[in-house]
Amino acid sequence: MSIVVTGATGQLGRLTVEALLRRGIPAVDIIATGRDIARIKDLADRGVTARRADFADTDSLAEAFAGADRLLLISASVPVDERVANHRRVIDAAAAAGVSLVAYTSTTHADTAATIIGATHGETEEYLRDRGIPSVLLRNGWYLENYTSQLPQILQNGAVVGAAGDGRISAASRADYAEAAAVVLTTEGHTGAVYDLGGDESFTLTELAAAISAAAGKQVAYTDLPVTEFAQVLAAAGLPAELAEVLADADLGMSRGEMYTDSGDLHRLIGRLPVTLAEALAVAPHCPRAGMQEKA
Repeated sequence: MSIVVTGATGQLGRLTVEALLRRGIPAVDIIATGRDIARIKDLADRGVTARRADFADTDSLAEAFAGADRLLLISASVPVDERVANHRRVIDAAAAAGVSLVAYTSTTHADTAATIIGATHGETEEYLRDRGIPSVLLRNGWYLENYTSQLPQILQNGAVVGAAGDGRISAASRADYAEAAAVVLTTEGHTGAVYDLGGDESFTLTELAAAISAAAGKQVAYTDLPVTEFAQVLAAAGLPAELAEVLADADLGMSRGEMYTDSGDLHRLIGRLPVTLAEALAVAPHCPRAGMQEKA
């Protein structure tokens, strides 16, 4: 069985390749793809097949997917107005290659989410259905790393800033989402399934601030802003205006519960409790107490 992982040059894709290897899939049966395969030379050196695949280049997709049985389509990190067209090209190429299963990393509640990002996922899911390709939807929630990677700024400012109100967030680690993808790609009975994936322990951004305070030994508060003001804060921090708008809009979706799930799907797929916020903070490299624990 040959398995293609798109976006293997990114974090989630690489973690999925590693998870497939841990599950005993021979390296030669894993096709890791990306636009710049020099970034996955280390995987190729371990026997993984590395192929160039550019979502905007139909010919590259045909070559990358040749001989594949199953494919993981990791949603593209490109300008929002290009995402759906790129996803459609991947789906078309998978169909032409005779792929027997496409697993797509969507977002929680993609069928009802009103966010900018949610709409692109919903359109992609609809296209998958319309093409009639056997598929499984991995509706990944927010990443814990979206917050742990911001720890230096959060601790410097003494504040978590957002626009999520009291919305609960079922975040999980990239590694746990990758493990779930690997399970779906290597076991049977998932065709047609829709998995709303997220951590078992949800939290609000106020609770996130409290958890960071406890982990770092420094008082951190949550500052809730109107969406437009939050977008301005993100842009002032150096993010492109479009990305700032998308991320602020994602927080608005959180306020409506669009990043919350109590499905337990992630727990069941990976066969263990997902990493919690407290556990992620305890090992975060930018958390002062985490550094102390590592030295001890």
